Amino acid sequence: MSVLREKLFGALPFLRPGESLLLRLLMIPNLFLLHAEGIEHIRQHQGALIVACNHNNAFESLLVPAFLVYHSAGRKISFVIDWMFGKVPLLGHVLNVMEPVYVYHKRSTSRFLESRRPKTTCSKDTVSLCRERLRNGMRIGIFPEGTRNRDPYRLLRARPGVGHIALGSGVPVLPVGIHCVSGRKRKKVHEFGKITLKIGKPIRFDDLSEAYRIADSSGALSGSKGNERKVLAQTAADRIMIRISGLCGKSFTGHLPDMNTQNKMGDFLKNDNLHNKEEICPV
Repeated sequence: MSVLREKLFGALPFLRPGESLLLRLLMIPNLFLLHAEGIEHIRQHQGALIVACNHNNAFESLLVPAFLVYHSAGRKISFVIDWMFGKVPLLGHVLNVMEPVYVYHKRSTSRFLESRRPKTTCSKDTVSLCRERLRNGMRIGIFPEGTRNRDPYRLLRARPGVGHIALGSGVPVLPVGIHCVSGRKRKKVHEFGKITLKIGKPIRFDDLSEAYRIADSSGALSGSKGNERKVLAQTAADRIMIRISGLCGKSFTGHLPDMNTQNKMGDFLKNDNLHNKEEICPV
């Protein structure tokens, strides 16, 4: 009974009664399908946080966020997702409870959903919206690969957006590895089945954030300062994926800036001890 109380009937002070009930219902499948390690890393953290996960299938897209919100005592995590999922009947209502950050770059393959695409959207870009929520003490969730990755062996290289969000906000990143691979000889990412979740320690980028703010003070995305910011953001994104790789079991082939690039960018990168400060595989 104590286990059931912990996994299903824990206190959710940050949610309204109706939201709490919905979250507990979503947690029922997790009782049977999800095994997690490192839960203490999300339970112990207070305040704003960026949650970064690898992405395997559609099934995990609902269960994993629900699990993470539940073990955050009901603190909502605004995941960055494509707009069309918010227009799916019932699913859209469930997603909207968690106040997601919708992205409007893609067209829906469904005529029905495309017909419901908003004619006007927020003028702010996704990075700015995420930073704004973080400044207000909220939590952001993101799949840095940017798409579902069905390769059972390798992670995709992260898009730099997560780096821009992390460095511009100064908020720590919680790496989460999701394992949905089955089979011994011929491994594959399964569409439905058991999920192993490994949550790592939060990563801070104080060194890169300082350099990013200096580059950002020019107020321009073009020219040398703009390029510097892009390199810094991609460096942070790659460091996040290295951590996720150690948690989910997939390899990662991204790369950090070479020494020539580091010299051009200054001592802040040359001396940030990328290979000494951080534990590549924390579990």
